[in-house]
Amino acid sequence: MSLASSSSTRRKTPEGLKPPEGLKPPEERGTPTTGTPPASTEEPAAAAPIRPGRPRPQRAPVLPRVLRAALTGATKSVAIVALLLAWELAPRFGLVDRTFLPPFSEVAQAWWELVANGQLADNAQASLVRSFSGFGTAVAVSVPLGLLIGWYRPVADLLNPLLQVFLNTAALALLPVFVLLLGIGETSKISIVVYACAWPILFNTISAVRTVDPTLLRLAKSMNLSAPRLFQKVILPASVPTIFTGIRLAGAVSIVVLVAAEMIGAKAGLGYLINASQYNFAIPQMYAGIVTISVIGVAFNQLLVAVEKRLSSWRVPATS
Repeated sequence: MSLASSSSTRRKTPEGLKPPEGLKPPEERGTPTTGTPPASTEEPAAAAPIRPGRPRPQRAPVLPRVLRAALTGATKSVAIVALLLAWELAPRFGLVDRTFLPPFSEVAQAWWELVANGQLADNAQASLVRSFSGFGTAVAVSVPLGLLIGWYRPVADLLNPLLQVFLNTAALALLPVFVLLLGIGETSKISIVVYACAWPILFNTISAVRTVDPTLLRLAKSMNLSAPRLFQKVILPASVPTIFTGIRLAGAVSIVVLVAAEMIGAKAGLGYLINASQYNFAIPQMYAGIVTISVIGVAFNQLLVAVEKRLSSWRVPATS
């Protein structure tokens, strides 16, 4: 067999492997069987720029949030509800003498009667004006003074013994002195509130300034901040939590001291209402005045907590 016949035999397409109609073998199309395919002469179409869309904020479902808030409120009020329930049931079952501790329902009825005839509003207004006046004056004086004493250590060393003496002198022990010097009018009552509120705010402010992170102070000084800017940007923000601890303590003290002062000498106020109800043996009215003082104290404390959160919103909350 010749070489030509053998090569022609190899070029024959085996039966069953014929190319489909209309498709020529590579040899007849002139296309090489090996190598990369020829590059296309057409330019690829320019891809359209993809604009990143804004992610839509996903809102939490309303119902789970409402249920969570209701559960949190119920958890926080369990102790108060239990106290009121015990207050209602103990006199009714004879566990205590209801003459001296009437059920809570009778106290609530007496409270409503005081609201209806206007006595509660008048006395509460008189107490709040005195308390807020003394409290505001104490904050306005004690916070700047505490910042000054805390920043300048020689001043703190000079005044600390005297401040400790006043701190450990009870405000109510000086009430007769205030009455003798200032009279039995409004001035003596507001002054005793100022005296009682000044010391918690003052000492907490001094402590707040002294416990500022030294690293923050070094960083601020390395940026050549002036003294006013240093106070504004570093000292005050870092001192807010501790200062508000003293302010909240002073808020509670202002109400307690004022009620005690009103019991001694006053013609209006919640302390006067409680004292007069005791003398007249109107026990439900007396407890109504006490409950009113407690509600005012809790509301005032929550207000201060909200202000503190607003002023210290820059702080990163602690993660559990």
